[in-house]
Amino acid sequence: MATQLFVPKFRVEECLEHVRECLEKGWTGMGFKTVEIEERWKEYTGLPHAHFLSSATAGLHLALEVLKRKHGWNDGDEVISASLTFVSTNHAIKYANLEPIFADIDQYLCLDPKSIEEKITDKTKAVVFVGLGGNTGQLDAVAELCKQRGLALILDAAHMAGSRLHGKHVGFNADVTVFSYQAVKNMPTADSGMICFMDASDDELARKLTWLGINKDTFARTAAQGAYKWKYDVEDLGFKYHGNSIMAGIALVSLKYLDRDNSYRRQLAKWYREGLKDCKTITIVPVAPECESSTHLLQIRVDNRDKLLISLNENEIYPGVHYTDNSEYKMYEKSGRCPKALKASDEIISLPMHMDLTKLDVEHICKKVIEFSR
Repeated sequence: MATQLFVPKFRVEECLEHVRECLEKGWTGMGFKTVEIEERWKEYTGLPHAHFLSSATAGLHLALEVLKRKHGWNDGDEVISASLTFVSTNHAIKYANLEPIFADIDQYLCLDPKSIEEKITDKTKAVVFVGLGGNTGQLDAVAELCKQRGLALILDAAHMAGSRLHGKHVGFNADVTVFSYQAVKNMPTADSGMICFMDASDDELARKLTWLGINKDTFARTAAQGAYKWKYDVEDLGFKYHGNSIMAGIALVSLKYLDRDNSYRRQLAKWYREGLKDCKTITIVPVAPECESSTHLLQIRVDNRDKLLISLNENEIYPGVHYTDNSEYKMYEKSGRCPKALKASDEIISLPMHMDLTKLDVEHICKKVIEFSR
């Protein structure tokens, strides 16, 4: 039986109850369910603000647009970012007419604060920290550096739903945090996300920009007044980034099981670590101290990555690679080359990680990895 990298886990009947409620009420867009998931997410994370969106990519763009307008950044100003990430991270910087500058990574595959400091110039306005696989890396040190140098900190937490640092859900030491609830993430929907600003005025502006710059959304114009009020003003040039109630309903079910599912993912990771610990040709990417990772990924590093991938595929095991270093893409060849990130990009494999895996599955995968690596 084939072993896939990701298999999303949906509690189908519970999800259908929420979808049915939306359909029966005739309200499938932004509205009662999106408000509910925002409230539940704030309760779960302890973050002061949360706004439900169509995707995390939209959230990253929105984060940069809000901070750019707030602080008066100019087109072409620089944002230090990771090259070892999905392209959404750096596309969002470009969407805002800002320039991504790549800093190198540490052993956790997260941005190294020393490399960030080396890349700061007079044009640097912000840092985007990517919590790859759910790992917090040296986030504390990066947050302190940003504070000292007057830089905004954006946490790309696409993999971090349920990740905690020092016992607190991630996001508490960033200006804005963006989460993903895309189909194969730990908290799956079909596609959606959440943006969490620390500042109330940033959250207010984000809500306007999310709905085309309109100063009052349709649900607010209906629910608050008891009847639909058509009149509104358009105060900013915004986007159509808001989430909808069907996705929010599915997210509410996923959130209900998030801690339980993440606990099982950490157990799977423990079995992987036990199974591979004596293989000298494999390095397992470590989890940072004080981090309770969401364990979206379990990554290993090997010298013969592509040959190992072929061998595993021949045994119906289908890992992934997260990610190709973005500086390898033509669009980002001027953003800088980072030797540690480039090396990692040639070595990393993400082993299968999902809720349908068993201990026997993990042992079988480890056996095949070790057989090839001898």
